[in-house]
Amino acid sequence: MNRLKTLAKRRKVRAFRVRNRVRGTDLRPRVSVYRTNLHIYVQMIDDESGRTLCEASSLAMKLPQGGNVEAATKVGDELGRKAKDVNVERIAFDRGSYRYHGRVKALADALRSAGLKF
Repeated sequence: MNRLKTLAKRRKVRAFRVRNRVRGTDLRPRVSVYRTNLHIYVQMIDDESGRTLCEASSLAMKLPQGGNVEAATKVGDELGRKAKDVNVERIAFDRGSYRYHGRVKALADALRSAGLKF
């Protein structure tokens, strides 16, 4: 039990360290990533006004397998389309406590291919 508390604490520290450097504005919103074993969730946040501009997830898209790189790519494409609808071209990518590889990297690459700059 003690090990789980330590792992959770270390994860929170990593997430705080990333979010301490990344802030979202109206012109450059923060893209926050949350992933589970089954799904991946992404939202675009304006931290100055505290609003979520748009969101996408493998659960909302009803993908049969939402916990893989292929699903992360589809979710990134969907968020890229929604970002164009709200006139966003530049973003600040917030990976949270997750390493930049695998599903998180596939999501970021899909956002770049959709035309977003970060």
